[in-house]
Amino acid sequence: MSKEFEIVREFEVDASPEQVWEAVTTGTAGWLWPMEYEPREGGAAPFGGTLTAWDPPRRLTARTEDVEGMSQQTLNQLDHVIQPREGGGSYVRYVHSGILVEDWDNQYDGANKHTDFYLHTLRQYLLHFTGRSAVFAGADGPAASTAPDALEAASRALGLPDDAAEGSTVRVELPGEAPADAVVDYRNRYFIGLRTGTAMYRVFGRNHFGAPVGISVHDFAPGADAKRIEGAWQSWLDGVFA
Repeated sequence: MSKEFEIVREFEVDASPEQVWEAVTTGTAGWLWPMEYEPREGGAAPFGGTLTAWDPPRRLTARTEDVEGMSQQTLNQLDHVIQPREGGGSYVRYVHSGILVEDWDNQYDGANKHTDFYLHTLRQYLLHFTGRSAVFAGADGPAASTAPDALEAASRALGLPDDAAEGSTVRVELPGEAPADAVVDYRNRYFIGLRTGTAMYRVFGRNHFGAPVGISVHDFAPGADAKRIEGAWQSWLDGVFA
């Protein structure tokens, strides 16, 4: 049965409205995935959408009537309101709304929890990497990574201690790279966020929502090769869940 949903988040950042605007329009590879907008009201937005508001650096609204590649959804809208904060920085109000047509509770739960992780990663980008170009790479695990303990298996394979809490620095085994020290910037039973001086690694426990574990890498190092990074992580996932 079709049913509307709305997910609202409000937060403050030290970045200027112009820096936030750049992050959510042209810098998305640094914290989400690469996206392009036709910079005008009525212009094209990702996933077959249309920009119903384009007011730099104050408001960005993208609306999609029939979401490409998502049979579970018939309407999707992302609305960003950015305001200057007294004394510097910005206040951001983010609203994700639309219509889900099947598996509503599970789809909403997944979207709601992913929102917190994505917006946390945006804030990490604005704090540590704002204005820097990034290479994005992503990979999904095989069917075996839908198991209930799949995220824990991925965590152990990275060398992440079970008791490593947010804010701690750990030595991790990153596919295709030498072992590195990374800050655990996010960790709960659904997601893991790791940050080094040149990259952010996001581990998605989508097994909790009936999908495979996923990896996103946002690499800011000069000369970073997306194809090599993606291949290394795909091989790693395939091996962990062989």
